[in-house]
Amino acid sequence: QVQLVESGGGLVQAGGSLRLSCAASGRTFGTYAMGWFRQAPGKERDFVAAISASGGNTYYADSVKGRFAISRDSAKNTVHLQMNSLKPEDTAVYYCAAARVPYYSVVSNAELYDYWGQGTQVAVSS
Repeated sequence: QVQLVESGGGLVQAGGSLRLSCAASGRTFGTYAMGWFRQAPGKERDFVAAISASGGNTYYADSVKGRFAISRDSAKNTVHLQMNSLKPEDTAVYYCAAARVPYYSVVSNAELYDYWGQGTQVAVSS
C-alpha cells in the first residue's frame, strides 16, 4: 500500500513557476514508477509527466515538454514537478500517481497506475 500526498499548488501569474511535491509513504517507493496528471474543470484527466522507478527515464506530454521537469528523491520518498513558464491553460488540479511496472519503464496511461493522491490546485492567471 502506498499513500501519496501532493503539495505546492497555488495561484501564479502567467510566465511564473511552481514546484509541486508528492510525498509517498511506504518502504517500497523506490519500486514504483511515478507520474503526474492534471484535470481541468469539465475535462478529462490528462497525463503530464512520468519518471521510472530507476529515476533514469522520463516522459512528458507535448504540451509541457521543455517547460516542466519531473524528478524523484527515493531517499526522501518524494517526487517533484518543476513547472516553469506557466500558462493559463495549465490551470488544473494536479495529481500524483504510482505504478508498479518494470524498473526502467515510464507510464503515461492512467489505467496502469495503482495509487493516486488527492490532488493539489494550480491556477495560472493571465
